[in-house]
Amino acid sequence: MPDSILTPQPMANDADYFGFCRMVRSRTGLDLEAYKRQQMERRVRAMADRHGIGTLMEYWQHLSRNPEDLRIFMDKVTINVSEFFRNPEKFEELRTLVFPELLRKHSRLLIWSAGCSYGAEPYTLRILLHQVNPGIRHRIFASDIDTGVLERARQGRFLPDDLRNISDILRERYFIATANGYEVKAFLRDGIDFQRHDLLRDPFPHNVDLILCRNVVIYFNEETKQRLYERYYAALRPGGYLLVGSTERISNAREIGFVSTRPFFYHKPA
Repeated sequence: MPDSILTPQPMANDADYFGFCRMVRSRTGLDLEAYKRQQMERRVRAMADRHGIGTLMEYWQHLSRNPEDLRIFMDKVTINVSEFFRNPEKFEELRTLVFPELLRKHSRLLIWSAGCSYGAEPYTLRILLHQVNPGIRHRIFASDIDTGVLERARQGRFLPDDLRNISDILRERYFIATANGYEVKAFLRDGIDFQRHDLLRDPFPHNVDLILCRNVVIYFNEETKQRLYERYYAALRPGGYLLVGSTERISNAREIGFVSTRPFFYHKPA
Protein backbone atom coordinates (compact mmCIF):
# COMPACT_ATOMS: atom_id res chain seq x y z
CA MET A 1 0.00 0.00 0.00
CA PRO A 2 1.47 3.43 -0.93
CA ASP A 3 2.91 5.49 1.92
CA SER A 4 0.68 8.45 0.94
CA ILE A 5 -2.37 6.48 2.04
CA LEU A 6 -0.92 5.46 5.39
CA THR A 7 0.71 8.76 6.31
CA PRO A 8 -1.20 12.09 6.45
CA GLN A 9 0.30 14.57 4.01
CA PRO A 10 1.69 17.80 5.53
CA MET A 11 -0.07 21.06 4.91
CA ALA A 12 1.49 23.13 2.13
CA ASN A 13 3.94 25.80 3.20
CA ASP A 14 2.66 28.67 5.31
CA ALA A 15 3.91 31.41 2.99
CA ASP A 16 1.74 30.20 0.10
CA TYR A 17 -1.43 29.88 2.20
CA PHE A 18 -1.10 33.03 4.27
CA GLY A 19 0.03 35.04 1.25
CA PHE A 20 -3.16 33.94 -0.51
CA CYS A 21 -5.22 34.88 2.55
CA ARG A 22 -3.70 38.36 2.62
CA MET A 23 -4.47 38.93 -1.06
CA VAL A 24 -8.08 37.76 -0.65
CA ARG A 25 -8.57 40.03 2.35
CA SER A 26 -7.03 43.02 0.57
CA ARG A 27 -9.26 42.59 -2.51
CA THR A 28 -12.53 41.36 -1.01
CA GLY A 29 -12.38 42.04 2.75
CA LEU A 30 -12.93 38.33 3.51
CA ASP A 31 -10.59 37.17 6.29
CA LEU A 32 -9.86 33.50 5.59
CA GLU A 33 -7.48 33.33 8.56
CA ALA A 34 -10.48 33.54 10.90
CA TYR A 35 -11.69 30.18 9.58
CA LYS A 36 -10.37 26.77 10.60
CA ARG A 37 -7.20 26.46 8.55
CA GLN A 38 -7.23 22.77 7.67
CA GLN A 39 -10.82 22.85 6.47
CA MET A 40 -10.45 26.13 4.57
CA GLU A 41 -7.10 25.31 2.98
CA ARG A 42 -8.35 21.95 1.76
CA ARG A 43 -11.37 23.61 0.16
CA VAL A 44 -9.33 26.36 -1.51
CA ARG A 45 -6.67 23.99 -2.83
CA ALA A 46 -9.35 21.74 -4.28
CA MET A 47 -10.70 24.74 -6.21
CA ALA A 48 -7.19 25.58 -7.45
CA ASP A 49 -6.66 21.95 -8.51
CA ARG A 50 -9.80 22.05 -10.64
CA HIS A 51 -8.15 24.84 -12.64
CA GLY A 52 -4.90 22.86 -12.90
CA ILE A 53 -3.07 25.42 -10.73
CA GLY A 54 -0.34 24.21 -8.37
CA THR A 55 0.05 27.01 -5.80
CA LEU A 56 -2.40 29.30 -4.10
CA MET A 57 -0.54 32.44 -5.10
CA GLU A 58 -0.83 31.35 -8.73
CA TYR A 59 -4.50 30.68 -8.07
CA TRP A 60 -4.86 34.21 -6.73
CA GLN A 61 -3.31 35.60 -9.92
CA HIS A 62 -5.90 33.62 -11.88
CA LEU A 63 -8.77 34.92 -9.72
CA SER A 64 -7.58 38.52 -9.97
CA ARG A 65 -7.66 38.26 -13.78
CA ASN A 66 -11.03 36.49 -13.96
CA PRO A 67 -13.86 38.30 -12.09
CA GLU A 68 -16.41 35.53 -12.73
CA ASP A 69 -14.11 32.89 -11.20
CA LEU A 70 -13.55 35.22 -8.24
CA ARG A 71 -17.33 35.48 -7.80
CA ILE A 72 -17.67 31.69 -7.91
CA PHE A 73 -14.80 31.36 -5.41
CA MET A 74 -16.50 33.77 -2.99
CA ASP A 75 -19.82 31.95 -3.33
CA LYS A 76 -18.25 28.55 -2.56
CA VAL A 77 -16.11 29.79 0.32
CA THR A 78 -18.93 31.64 2.07
CA ILE A 79 -21.20 28.57 1.75
CA ASN A 80 -24.58 29.92 0.71
CA VAL A 81 -27.07 27.26 1.76
CA SER A 82 -30.60 28.02 2.87
CA GLU A 83 -34.29 27.20 2.50
CA PHE A 84 -37.59 28.43 3.89
CA PHE A 85 -38.35 27.20 7.42
CA ARG A 86 -35.04 25.38 7.68
CA ASN A 87 -35.35 23.27 10.86
CA PRO A 88 -39.14 23.92 11.02
CA GLU A 89 -39.42 23.16 14.74
CA LYS A 90 -37.24 26.17 15.58
CA PHE A 91 -39.48 28.49 13.58
CA GLU A 92 -42.51 27.02 15.31
CA GLU A 93 -40.91 27.92 18.64
CA LEU A 94 -40.30 31.43 17.33
CA ARG A 95 -43.94 31.72 16.26
CA THR A 96 -45.56 30.32 19.38
CA LEU A 97 -43.12 31.24 22.17
CA VAL A 98 -40.41 33.76 21.35
CA PHE A 99 -42.31 36.29 19.24
CA PRO A 100 -45.28 36.51 21.63
CA GLU A 101 -42.87 37.09 24.53
CA LEU A 102 -40.95 39.79 22.68
CA LEU A 103 -44.13 41.48 21.47
CA ARG A 104 -45.47 41.74 25.01
CA LYS A 105 -42.50 43.99 25.75
CA HIS A 106 -42.06 45.92 22.50
CA SER A 107 -44.60 46.82 19.82
CA ARG A 108 -42.00 46.94 17.04
CA LEU A 109 -39.14 44.48 16.81
CA LEU A 110 -35.68 44.65 15.29
CA ILE A 111 -34.50 41.27 14.03
CA TRP A 112 -31.12 40.45 12.50
CA SER A 113 -30.65 37.57 10.07
CA ALA A 114 -26.83 37.31 10.12
CA GLY A 115 -25.47 35.39 7.15
CA CYS A 116 -28.82 35.50 5.38
CA SER A 117 -27.56 33.97 2.13
CA TYR A 118 -30.10 34.38 -0.70
CA GLY A 119 -32.94 35.45 1.55
CA ALA A 120 -34.99 32.40 2.56
CA GLU A 121 -34.45 33.03 6.28
CA PRO A 122 -35.46 36.73 6.43
CA TYR A 123 -38.50 36.09 4.23
CA THR A 124 -39.45 33.21 6.55
CA LEU A 125 -39.24 35.64 9.47
CA ARG A 126 -41.39 38.11 7.57
CA ILE A 127 -44.04 35.41 7.03
CA LEU A 128 -44.04 34.54 10.73
CA LEU A 129 -44.37 38.15 11.80
CA HIS A 130 -47.24 38.64 9.37
CA GLN A 131 -48.97 35.68 11.02
CA VAL A 132 -48.46 36.67 14.66
CA ASN A 133 -48.62 40.45 14.34
CA PRO A 134 -50.22 41.54 11.04
CA GLY A 135 -50.27 45.17 10.14
CA ILE A 136 -47.15 46.13 12.12
CA ARG A 137 -43.98 47.01 10.23
CA HIS A 138 -41.17 45.30 12.10
CA ARG A 139 -37.63 45.78 10.84
CA ILE A 140 -35.52 42.85 9.65
CA PHE A 141 -31.84 43.52 9.02
CA ALA A 142 -30.62 40.80 6.63
CA SER A 143 -26.88 40.71 6.08
CA ASP A 144 -24.30 38.67 4.21
CA ILE A 145 -20.75 39.19 3.01
CA ASP A 146 -21.58 38.02 -0.52
CA THR A 147 -23.05 40.83 -2.64
CA GLY A 148 -24.15 38.35 -5.32
CA VAL A 149 -26.48 36.41 -3.02
CA LEU A 150 -27.78 39.66 -1.54
CA GLU A 151 -28.85 40.83 -4.98
CA ARG A 152 -30.65 37.52 -5.47
CA ALA A 153 -32.26 37.95 -2.04
CA ARG A 154 -33.58 41.39 -2.93
CA GLN A 155 -35.28 39.92 -6.01
CA GLY A 156 -37.11 37.39 -3.82
CA ARG A 157 -37.05 34.60 -6.40
CA PHE A 158 -36.71 30.98 -5.34
CA LEU A 159 -36.59 27.47 -6.76
CA PRO A 160 -39.23 24.87 -5.85
CA ASP A 161 -36.76 23.02 -3.58
CA ASP A 162 -36.33 26.17 -1.49
CA LEU A 163 -40.03 25.93 -0.57
CA ARG A 164 -40.07 22.23 0.38
CA ASN A 165 -41.11 23.12 3.95
CA ILE A 166 -43.87 25.51 2.82
CA SER A 167 -47.47 24.30 2.95
CA ASP A 168 -49.80 24.81 -0.01
CA ILE A 169 -51.76 27.37 2.01
CA LEU A 170 -48.67 29.46 2.77
CA ARG A 171 -47.39 29.09 -0.78
CA GLU A 172 -50.61 30.51 -2.15
CA ARG A 173 -50.75 33.31 0.43
CA TYR A 174 -47.18 34.55 0.18
CA PHE A 175 -45.78 33.55 -3.24
CA ILE A 176 -46.43 34.01 -6.94
CA ALA A 177 -45.65 31.08 -9.27
CA THR A 178 -43.13 31.86 -12.03
CA ALA A 179 -41.75 29.90 -14.97
CA ASN A 180 -38.81 28.59 -12.89
CA GLY A 181 -40.18 28.58 -9.37
CA TYR A 182 -41.69 31.21 -7.09
CA GLU A 183 -41.39 34.89 -6.22
CA VAL A 184 -42.35 36.40 -2.89
CA LYS A 185 -45.30 38.78 -2.98
CA ALA A 186 -44.34 42.44 -2.88
CA PHE A 187 -45.57 43.13 0.67
CA LEU A 188 -43.12 40.56 2.10
CA ARG A 189 -40.20 42.77 1.05
CA ASP A 190 -41.53 45.58 3.20
CA GLY A 191 -39.36 46.03 6.28
CA ILE A 192 -36.44 43.84 5.14
CA ASP A 193 -33.16 45.72 4.78
CA PHE A 194 -30.61 43.64 2.82
CA GLN A 195 -27.06 44.88 3.34
CA ARG A 196 -23.52 43.63 2.85
CA HIS A 197 -21.96 43.09 6.27
CA ASP A 198 -18.72 41.43 7.36
CA LEU A 199 -19.20 39.84 10.78
CA LEU A 200 -15.47 40.06 11.46
CA ARG A 201 -14.93 43.71 10.57
CA ASP A 202 -18.12 45.78 10.49
CA PRO A 203 -19.97 47.36 13.45
CA PHE A 204 -22.94 45.44 14.83
CA PRO A 205 -26.42 46.97 15.19
CA HIS A 206 -27.72 47.86 18.66
CA ASN A 207 -30.86 47.00 20.63
CA VAL A 208 -31.70 43.94 18.54
CA ASP A 209 -34.59 41.82 19.81
CA LEU A 210 -33.68 38.62 17.99
CA ILE A 211 -30.52 37.52 16.17
CA LEU A 212 -30.43 34.44 13.96
CA CYS A 213 -26.91 33.28 13.13
CA ARG A 214 -27.26 29.67 12.07
CA ASN A 215 -24.58 27.44 10.58
CA VAL A 216 -22.23 30.38 10.09
CA VAL A 217 -19.78 30.32 13.00
CA ILE A 218 -19.11 26.57 12.70
CA TYR A 219 -16.50 27.40 10.06
CA PHE A 220 -14.62 29.86 12.29
CA ASN A 221 -11.83 29.07 14.71
CA GLU A 222 -12.54 29.10 18.45
CA GLU A 223 -11.10 32.55 19.11
CA THR A 224 -13.26 34.09 16.39
CA LYS A 225 -16.37 32.27 17.64
CA GLN A 226 -15.81 33.61 21.15
CA ARG A 227 -15.45 37.17 19.89
CA LEU A 228 -18.60 36.90 17.75
CA TYR A 229 -20.76 35.51 20.55
CA GLU A 230 -19.63 38.31 22.87
CA ARG A 231 -20.50 40.88 20.20
CA TYR A 232 -23.91 39.27 19.62
CA TYR A 233 -24.60 39.51 23.35
CA ALA A 234 -23.69 43.21 23.31
CA ALA A 235 -25.90 43.81 20.26
CA LEU A 236 -29.02 42.35 21.88
CA ARG A 237 -31.52 44.43 23.77
CA PRO A 238 -32.00 43.13 27.34
CA GLY A 239 -34.58 40.36 27.05
CA GLY A 240 -33.50 39.52 23.49
CA TYR A 241 -32.61 36.15 21.98
CA LEU A 242 -29.85 34.62 19.87
CA LEU A 243 -30.75 31.53 17.79
CA VAL A 244 -27.82 29.42 16.54
CA GLY A 245 -27.70 26.43 14.21
CA SER A 246 -28.69 22.88 15.08
CA THR A 247 -25.04 21.74 15.08
CA GLU A 248 -23.83 24.64 17.23
CA ARG A 249 -23.67 25.44 20.92
CA ILE A 250 -22.03 28.22 22.94
CA SER A 251 -19.74 26.37 25.34
CA ASN A 252 -19.17 29.37 27.62
CA ALA A 253 -22.65 30.91 27.36
CA ARG A 254 -22.89 31.62 31.10
CA GLU A 255 -19.56 33.41 31.20
CA ILE A 256 -20.73 35.69 28.39
CA GLY A 257 -24.05 36.34 30.18
CA PHE A 258 -26.45 34.19 28.15
CA VAL A 259 -29.10 31.93 29.63
CA SER A 260 -29.98 28.87 27.53
CA THR A 261 -33.78 28.69 27.70
CA ARG A 262 -34.31 25.89 25.14
CA PRO A 263 -32.05 24.08 22.67
CA PHE A 264 -30.14 26.50 20.42
CA PHE A 265 -31.83 29.60 21.90
CA TYR A 266 -29.73 31.91 24.10
CA HIS A 267 -31.42 34.63 26.13
CA LYS A 268 -29.97 37.92 27.33
CA PRO A 269 -31.66 38.54 30.71
CA ALA A 270 -33.61 41.76 31.08
